[in-house]
Amino acid sequence: MIFFFLLLNLTLVIKKLIFRTPLLYFLTLFLCVIIIFLSDCLMMMTLPSKALSQNQIVMLRNQCTWTDSEMLRSLPTFDRSTLYIKHFKKGSSYFSSSFSRIQKITMATLSTVSTDKDPVSSQNGSTQMTQQPFQVAKRLEKFKTTIFTQMSMLAIKYGAINLGQGFPNFDGPEFVKEAAIKAIKDGKNQYARGHGIPELNFAIADRFKKDTGLVVDPEKEVTVTSGCTEAISATMLGLINPGDEVILFAPFYDSYEATLSMAGAKIKGITLRPPDFAVPINELKSTISKNTRAILINTPHNPTGKMFTREELNIIAALCIENDVLVFTDEVYDKLAFELDHISLASLPGMYERTVTMNSLGKTFSLTGWKIGWAIAPPHLTWGVRQAHSFLTFATCTPMQWAATAALRAPDSYYLELKRDYMEKKQILVEGLKAVGFKVFPSSGTYFVVVDHTPFGLQNDIAFCEYLIKEVGVVAIPTSVFYLNPEDGKNLVRFTFCKDEGTLKAAVERMKEKLKKK
Repeated sequence: MIFFFLLLNLTLVIKKLIFRTPLLYFLTLFLCVIIIFLSDCLMMMTLPSKALSQNQIVMLRNQCTWTDSEMLRSLPTFDRSTLYIKHFKKGSSYFSSSFSRIQKITMATLSTVSTDKDPVSSQNGSTQMTQQPFQVAKRLEKFKTTIFTQMSMLAIKYGAINLGQGFPNFDGPEFVKEAAIKAIKDGKNQYARGHGIPELNFAIADRFKKDTGLVVDPEKEVTVTSGCTEAISATMLGLINPGDEVILFAPFYDSYEATLSMAGAKIKGITLRPPDFAVPINELKSTISKNTRAILINTPHNPTGKMFTREELNIIAALCIENDVLVFTDEVYDKLAFELDHISLASLPGMYERTVTMNSLGKTFSLTGWKIGWAIAPPHLTWGVRQAHSFLTFATCTPMQWAATAALRAPDSYYLELKRDYMEKKQILVEGLKAVGFKVFPSSGTYFVVVDHTPFGLQNDIAFCEYLIKEVGVVAIPTSVFYLNPEDGKNLVRFTFCKDEGTLKAAVERMKEKLKKK
C-alpha cells in the first residue's frame, strides 16, 4: 500500500513538471497500476493456495459469525492480493463476491494457533516473527483451549455435523427478537444499571415465584449478568476466598473448575457414575465437613442429563445446614426437564438463605449468543456477587435486557411447546444412537445424551471423537474433560439434540453407514 501511494505521488510530480496534457498523465497513472498488479501476480505465484471443500463452506456459513469485512481485514496483505487476482481473472469486481472470498481463506483464518513463530506488529506497521512462548498465569496453566472450540474447528475442517457443542442451529422466537430490535430503535443503547434494568429484575423475580413459590426482592436479590457463565464467575469470585473448600459433582461444565481455580479454591470432586449417575450419598457425607465453604450443583445436569431427585436434594440440604455450607445452583436447563419435575434447591426449607440460584435466557429461548443471565440470592450473598460482577462486566447489554424482559413474560404455553419439541428431537437421536450400537444412558433433562462408545473399539473418548469426526463426519464431545480425573470419563461421549430434525437424522444416517462395531 505504501508503494502504491509513492507511485501515485510520483505521477503527480511528473504531471506538474513534465507533462502538460491530461492524456499523458492518465497513461502514466495506468502504467503504475499495471506495475503494481503484475508485481502482486509474480509474488502470489510462489504462495500455496488453500481451498475449502463444499462441506467446509456449508459448515462455515452455519457457524462463522464474522462479517465479510471483518474476515477480510483479518487477512495478511498477501491473502488479499490472492483474492483480488482470482476475482480479476473471473472478470468479477473485487467487492462483489464477498462470500467467495471468505470461502477461500477460512481454513487459514480458523486454524489452530501455532506456537512456533507468530507475527507481531511493529511501530512502523510492518510485522516481524517472534518465538516467545505463550504466557498465562500459573493458576490457569492446566487449562487448554476449550474442548468446544477444538471440536467446532474440526467440524469445520472435515465438514462434520456438529452434535457436540450445545448451541441450536435454529433461531429463537420472533417476539423476543422483535423486542430487541425495538429496544435498539428506541435508543435503549447506553449502560444499564449494574445489576440490571428494573423491568428485567422484576420479570426474573416473577418467573422465579411461578417456578418455586419463593418471593424475592427484585432490587436487592436479583443480579443480571452477561450469561450464566458470568453469574458463576461473579458468585465464585465474590463469595469464595483463596483456600476455601468447594465440592463439585463430576462430570461438570468445564467453566466451574477454571473459575474456582481463579478464585483460589480447593476443589473436592464427587463422581456421578453410570448408568443412572446417582449421587453417592455415603461419599458425599464423608466429603462434606465444617471446612467446606460451598457445594456447586447443576440440575438438570450437563453433560449427563441427570435430574437430581427430591430425595438427593433433601439429603444435600440437610448436610449443608448441618455444616453451614453455601450452595451454588446452576439451573440453566430448568425448562428442559422431561421425566421429572425440576426442583430448585433454594425452595427447600432452610435453604434460600444459603443458596445462589443461577440461570440464563440462552437455553430456554435458543438465543445462546445473547449472553443474558442472572443470579438470585438473599441480600447478604447478593452483596458479594454484585461486588464481583461490577468489576467483571459492570453491566449487561441494555437492549438485550429489554428483549429478555419480553421473553420471561411469555405464556406457559411457550414452555410446554418447547418441551414437546425437544422430546421429539431427543427421541430421534436416542433411538438412532441405539440403532447404531451405542449403549445410551437415560437423559431426564437438558438437551444432551451420554453414551458408552466402547463397542466401537477405540481406546478412549478423545480417540473415538477424533475418529467420529474424520471418518464418519459427526461431532461429539469427549467427557473426560469434564472430570477431575480424566480416566473416569474415558468411556463416555456426549451428543446434543438441540438441532433441527433433518440434522439429527442426517447424523444418525452417517453413523449407521460408516460406524461399525469392533
